[in-house]
Amino acid sequence: MPSYRDFHRESIDDPEGFWRREAARIHWETPFSDVLDRSNPPFARWFCGGRTNLCHNAVDRHLAARAQQDALIYVSTETGIERRYTYASLHAEVNRMAAVMRSLGVKRGDRVLIYLPMIPEAVFAMLACARLGAIHSVVFGGFAAPSLAARIDDARPALIVTADAGARGGKVIDYTPLVDEALSRAQHAPAQVLLIDRQLAPERLKAPYIVDYEPLREQYFDAHVPCEWLESNEPSYVLYTSGTTGKPKGVQRDVGGYAVALAASMEYIFEGRPGDVMFTASDIGWVVGHSYIIYAPLLAGLTTVMYEGTPVRPDGGIWWRLVEQYRINLMFTAPTAIRVLKKQDPALLRAADLSSLRTLFLAGEPLDEPTAAWIGDALGKPVVDNYWQTETGWPMLAIQRGVEALPQKLGSPGVPVYGYDLRLLDEHTGEPCASGDKGVIALGYPLPPGCMSTVWGDDARFVKTYWQSVPGQHVYSTFDWGVQDDDGYVTILGRTDDVINVAGHRLGTREIEEALSSHAAVAEVAVVGVNDAVKGQAAIAFVVLRDAGAVDDPDAAKKLEAALAATVDRQLGAIARPARVHFVSSLPKTRSGKLLRRAIAALAEGRDPGDLPTIEDPAALVLIREVVMGRG
Repeated sequence: MPSYRDFHRESIDDPEGFWRREAARIHWETPFSDVLDRSNPPFARWFCGGRTNLCHNAVDRHLAARAQQDALIYVSTETGIERRYTYASLHAEVNRMAAVMRSLGVKRGDRVLIYLPMIPEAVFAMLACARLGAIHSVVFGGFAAPSLAARIDDARPALIVTADAGARGGKVIDYTPLVDEALSRAQHAPAQVLLIDRQLAPERLKAPYIVDYEPLREQYFDAHVPCEWLESNEPSYVLYTSGTTGKPKGVQRDVGGYAVALAASMEYIFEGRPGDVMFTASDIGWVVGHSYIIYAPLLAGLTTVMYEGTPVRPDGGIWWRLVEQYRINLMFTAPTAIRVLKKQDPALLRAADLSSLRTLFLAGEPLDEPTAAWIGDALGKPVVDNYWQTETGWPMLAIQRGVEALPQKLGSPGVPVYGYDLRLLDEHTGEPCASGDKGVIALGYPLPPGCMSTVWGDDARFVKTYWQSVPGQHVYSTFDWGVQDDDGYVTILGRTDDVINVAGHRLGTREIEEALSSHAAVAEVAVVGVNDAVKGQAAIAFVVLRDAGAVDDPDAAKKLEAALAATVDRQLGAIARPARVHFVSSLPKTRSGKLLRRAIAALAEGRDPGDLPTIEDPAALVLIREVVMGRG
């Protein structure tokens, strides 16, 4: 294996040669004629003329060698159910689901909107769409009816697949009333809804458009549905970016490029081998769930663990017991989840046999140094940070241990991943930034395989949003700030639209959060910018303490607030000091663990937080509002 630098350089200087080699990882029913078509920038077409199928590569292709190996292990601590599916039984279930969808009129090119909790049928539905050549659009199971309706109208699905209910933290969440309201709001509602009846909802909606899945599954129990062979650049799915206001922005993904990129990433980034067990603690409604719960592990012949539940129920040791029970080799989650587990009894982690675990991967938000150091020391295993977006579909910054095991630098997700011509550019001039200078993280053309093809139904929006924001440069903007050191390591400083301009000084909220997180009393923190009549903006911090009782006394709270401000002073200077530090018991997060920073900022300014997914603790938003208004 060449060095990282040589490997990355080859991928940039000779993308056709590099990706031609990697394309051998998947089955092509018809060989591609050209590796790359860049005749219409900023659009790029990969493996042109090649015909393949994601479902075939994820399931059928493995039947000869590993039919009896577990493909999917499903565990729900909400219902107490565990199910195992070998590659052979997964193949059978996907064929049943595909036959049911076909009987309801779904055909190649149709959209199928999937609004499901973390249950095996969600995997079956996604793979069945891929098998039929239909385009799945998974909507996070918890978006409210108006958000769901907007996504229905944008995707115009031929069918919706949903369940009677989900479960989270011991609470049942009725889905069918949300679907019913969304359909009444939507202008392009499908005629039918396929229902997975888990028998969790106390009163299931009996609408005439609902079709029960189980009787049809029995009817098509022995069905075999042949794979549709799709040209590499046909769309495989549309995934809407979370928290979108106004018209939803659907990230469109292709078929062949996505399959190749994910298959390669399993070796070079995740070091996954056929037969390994991978546990990705995310949700299918997010890109991490698409790529690393479902497609990538199965493409590479691994066993994937799908989990319905929280990291602290029945207690804070549940994830570690799953590692022991299922001999998990690779684990992937968000830093927020680790910060939550950091507050649990450390004996719960020590009690589990973690000898099977090789590596913990973290992504979804910047990983702060205290959290990285704590979990690395606690596990005694490599902790590999990585950075990417819904739009890229797979990591663009990481230590690629399968290429060269470069050292990890705490606070940095790593170096540019092969295929990504990653640059840091000045936001005003578009010129390259010097080492150590803050700039916008951008990607040169063409984007590598697996990245978004366009915005669904809106090529012009794709061009305007992503390719025309950096002056004088024809580059893709990530809208993230970063800084790169002399060794090529990049540190993420936050969103370009989350920058705080304090008295003419531009400060990234992430920098302030990092400073506050280094204080021993802090468990979690979110920093947002609010309007200030004098300084333009001011930083406001919302802090969750390891010991909530430390601020029961008002004098103690003032003392700790002063200590935290002094910590920021020491690390960043007085200009970065938060105007206020509010102590709260929890922060609003999505189910996959991301902080709802924009919602926090809106509440801090007395604004409506807008279009939000269901959050882990709805009371957290109320608490933020009460604290800001002085009643908390």
